[in-house]
Amino acid sequence: MAARNPVNWKYDEHKSLRMVQSVVAGMKKKTGRSLEGWLKLVNQEGPANEKDRATWLKKEHGMGTNYAAWIAACSVDRSSETGSAEEYLQHAKDNVEKMFAGPKQHLRIIYDEILKYALTIGPDIRVSPCATIVPIYRKHVIAQIKPTTRTRIDLGLALKNAKVPKRLINTGGFEKKDRISHRIELSKPEDFDSEARRWMKVAYDGDA
Repeated sequence: MAARNPVNWKYDEHKSLRMVQSVVAGMKKKTGRSLEGWLKLVNQEGPANEKDRATWLKKEHGMGTNYAAWIAACSVDRSSETGSAEEYLQHAKDNVEKMFAGPKQHLRIIYDEILKYALTIGPDIRVSPCATIVPIYRKHVIAQIKPTTRTRIDLGLALKNAKVPKRLINTGGFEKKDRISHRIELSKPEDFDSEARRWMKVAYDGDA
């Protein structure tokens, strides 16, 4: 499989979306109604606020805590994860635009350079933006892009307990069993240099 063309870049579904799709698919069998059915009922007959709706679903309909909380959140439009890949991908694009808007707009060129390089690492790279970070996956998260301040992007890397130069700042992730163990501070495109790229490739190779 050839690497994807940066010009035709499209984001990928977040892994959590598959879980949501599975829950939605099995909801009618487990609860007697589809997600759409529950949302219609809650909006027509349920209380006004999210917390009371969750309580109402549990008390009046015998629903479990997780289902009740999730449906209540969806019903007041606090959850965008309703199982639609199209909706997620639109949100992903919007999230990136918001992350690099206003005073952080000048950081977008660094972000674009990181994605272009990610495409060259391997055909199994996936990028699934969230609200404040952009994780990059192979089998697991290998890197994470975060516009931390108005002047800096932090490129997080999953390097476990690898011996690294001082430039790579230890996040404490390895000790906390988090995937992202180190970060590189990038303030201008030139900061994403051969060394930064090499360590990103090390993170990729480590997730084979």
